[in-house]
Amino acid sequence: MYKIAVIPGDGIGKEVMEAALHVLEAVDIEFGYTFADAGDEYQEVSGVALPQETIDIVKNSQACLFGAAGESAADVIVKLRQELDLYVNLRPVKSYPGTKCVYDDLDFVIVRENTEGLYIGIEEETEEGATALRVITRKASERICKFAFDYAKKTGRSKVTAVHKANVLKKTDGLFRGTFFKVAEEYGDIETDDRYVDATAMFFITNPHMFDVIVTTNLFGDILSDEGAGLVGGLGLIPSANIGENTGIFEPVHGSAPGHAGKGTANPSAMILSAVLMLDYLEEHDAAQTVENALIEVLGESKVVTQDLGGNASTMEMAREIRNKIENK
Repeated sequence: MYKIAVIPGDGIGKEVMEAALHVLEAVDIEFGYTFADAGDEYQEVSGVALPQETIDIVKNSQACLFGAAGESAADVIVKLRQELDLYVNLRPVKSYPGTKCVYDDLDFVIVRENTEGLYIGIEEETEEGATALRVITRKASERICKFAFDYAKKTGRSKVTAVHKANVLKKTDGLFRGTFFKVAEEYGDIETDDRYVDATAMFFITNPHMFDVIVTTNLFGDILSDEGAGLVGGLGLIPSANIGENTGIFEPVHGSAPGHAGKGTANPSAMILSAVLMLDYLEEHDAAQTVENALIEVLGESKVVTQDLGGNASTMEMAREIRNKIENK
């Protein structure tokens, strides 16, 4: 039995989490769930957004499913990444049928360094305005690049692209770029190249098929992954994985969407696909493929899907349809 921490969080996080757990009940795997609190709503009653008890629950679990946090996101998911040293943020950009894709055949992955860069949050006000410290270390650059190459090798991908701005940020991104090519020497069977981040943003629109695995720094990865979501139907379809040496947290990237909360209309796809990433992380590849295939079938039929996908089904109606596909195979 797998020990899984579950943090529903805020807003639609609760609704899509219920949907994902409902779908997971259909796979032939035993999960032991421990539910934990975090987010805006918990902060209102307790005074803290992320209690130590929740951190400990995640530390003692093999994986964690996370729904969403609202305004307290920086105090919740960012802190969890740092506390647990979840140095990888893995974000697939993949086209699915029945969605509003700009391209209907995309399948690439962004590997984002998750612990440093501008997101370390060291800022200060000055007489002129404010400054922020951007930290890029050799250790973090090396391990994220190694992960990207190992991921490419493990999943049968043939190319890794480093994205940076070393022509301007000569010290920090210069270090990142240099480390990338040093690591690449250990993977001679994988094609490598590098691109400036601004050019990459353009190529996402004009020629995204040139990418297979992208590895980049924290802020650049955050921005590019949202741009990637726009290519394949929006944030409602984009999962993510936060991975460290000892555990992983799997979450949709769409946030808590308070304007949609409580209506039962949220698209559960990103949360279900995050559960698929969790299954792959646990080496349950057959189950991961089964769940993804069921979702693909439901999306392709476009009959029992939520409003953003052109249907009129509720969150749980779509989840039940996906589960039915699994159980009827």
